Amino acid sequence: MHILPVAGPYNFDLVLSRLALDPLQQIDFQERSVKVPLVIGQKQMVTTVVAIGTTEKPAFQIEGYTDEFEESVIRELTRIFQWESSLIEVHEHFQHTQLHELFNSHFGTPLVLDFHPYNCLVKCIIHQQLNLKFAHILTERFVKTYGFEKDGAWFYPEPERVASLTVANLRELQFSTRKAEYIIDISKEIALGRLNIESLHDKTEEEIMKELIVYRGIGQWTIQNVLLFGLGRKNLFPIADIGIQNALKKLLGLKAKPTKEQMEAMIPAWEPYLSYASLYLWRSIE
Repeated sequence: MHILPVAGPYNFDLVLSRLALDPLQQIDFQERSVKVPLVIGQKQMVTTVVAIGTTEKPAFQIEGYTDEFEESVIRELTRIFQWESSLIEVHEHFQHTQLHELFNSHFGTPLVLDFHPYNCLVKCIIHQQLNLKFAHILTERFVKTYGFEKDGAWFYPEPERVASLTVANLRELQFSTRKAEYIIDISKEIALGRLNIESLHDKTEEEIMKELIVYRGIGQWTIQNVLLFGLGRKNLFPIADIGIQNALKKLLGLKAKPTKEQMEAMIPAWEPYLSYASLYLWRSIE
C-alpha cells in the first residue's frame, strides 16, 4: 500500500462520476475508489485507487501490487489520473472567459485518461457516430466477450486477440461491417509491429496525426480523442464533436448549434488549455 498526496485542487468524486458513465468501470462511491487494470511490462495487475483527501488537499491510497512494481505502478497511475498537472493554473486561466461558470461549477475536475492508449483507440472507433449509451453498451459487449476479468476489473483484449477475429465475430455483437473491419485491421497493424502504439507518447501531435490518418476508419475526430484521452495532450478541441456543439448551444443560449466559424473564434481565449475546455463542456451535459 502507498499513500500519495498530490497538489490540489483535484475533485476525485467528480472523476468517479464521469468514470461511472462507462459500465466497465468498477467504482465504489461510498469508499471513493476505483479498480484500475494495469499492464506493467508483461504483468497484468489490478490496483485500487482510494481517495482519502479533499478537493483542496487531495491524497490517494493505492493498493493491489507487490513492492517490486511500486515505482512503475505509481508512475502509470500518475499518468492516467494526471496527478502532476496543475489544475489551479487551468482554473485561473478560464476565469476571464465565457466558460468561467463551468469551471466554477466543476472546480477541480482533472483530465483522466483511458487506462491504455490501445483501449482508447478501440473505444474511439466503436463510439464513432453512435449515441453515448449504445456506444458504451457495444464497448462492454466487446470487452466482456474478448477481454477478460481479473480481481473484479475488466481488461480489454490484446491487439493480437482482436487481430485473430473475423468480421462475423463482431457482427454478432451488433458491430457494423465497416466498424468491425476498422478495429480488426488496426489491431493487425499493431500485432504485426507496423504500428507501435507505445511510441505515440513521444511524438508530436502533427506526427501522430500523419501516422494514424492513413488507416481506414481513423479520421481527425478519432485522432483528436486519442490525443486527448489516450495521451493526455492539453490543447485539443474537437470542433466536429456533437457533444461539444450541444454544450455550447446550451451554455450560450443559441437557437442552433454554433457554426465552425463561431467555435474557431472562441479558441484563442482558451488556449493553451483547449482540452480542459472540451472536458468541462462535455461535463456540462453529461
